Amino acid sequence: MADAISSVDAAGRLTSGSVSLFNNFETFLTLLTTQMKNQDPLSPLDSNEFTAQLTQMAGVEQQLLTNDLLTSLLSAQAAGGLDNASNYIGKNVTAAWTATELDDGQATWAYELASQADNVTLQVVNSSGQVVWEGAAPDNSQGVHSFTWDGKMTGGDVADDGGVYTLKVTAKNAAGGTVDAQALIQGRVTGVEMYNGEPYLVIGDSILPLSTVISLNEVRADNDTDDTENPDVPTEEAAA
Repeated sequence: MADAISSVDAAGRLTSGSVSLFNNFETFLTLLTTQMKNQDPLSPLDSNEFTAQLTQMAGVEQQLLTNDLLTSLLSAQAAGGLDNASNYIGKNVTAAWTATELDDGQATWAYELASQADNVTLQVVNSSGQVVWEGAAPDNSQGVHSFTWDGKMTGGDVADDGGVYTLKVTAKNAAGGTVDAQALIQGRVTGVEMYNGEPYLVIGDSILPLSTVISLNEVRADNDTDDTENPDVPTEEAAA
């Protein structure tokens, strides 16, 4: 199946096609005008042929207008994607994404286990696909857990800040069977960027596609208090 064309690529193709059509349109008008100026008075241009040429000219003009409309729609779509993604700013999200940057000697992920596992191995992989660290997971129970790598590689060296690393999770049960597991990125969305017409979220040291988000939660304000501490806020029982 052919790869999907991004809105940026599509807009570029439309612009290129419009330029070509416009040039052909200008050339057509020049040729038609020259032909009418230099036609033989004793043998004028056939009306049917002239009508056909005008029809062709109208078709080219219509195609130019259509391309302009499509370009406008693509631009509006990209802007709408950015506007929609901006609603995620300030919210906590969980995304099925594995890449993050090592910053200040730390890279943080989450990992999820579908069920209790007997053995869970975590691997940190660099941008060249090499495993730079491998070890046991801190928690083998079912659910989502956090993991922070301190940048220390298996050989004893310390990775430089700024590198992009991914996390791989392998989980086995007591019988040696595979336990479904996945690496995740969790955190608060602080910004939105557009790449190739697709919105990306900025979460800590990760930039990930909006399409990878699998969970979204509101962030409670720091001054939020328990309902029992604020008599002005009714509890669920009181509200019922």
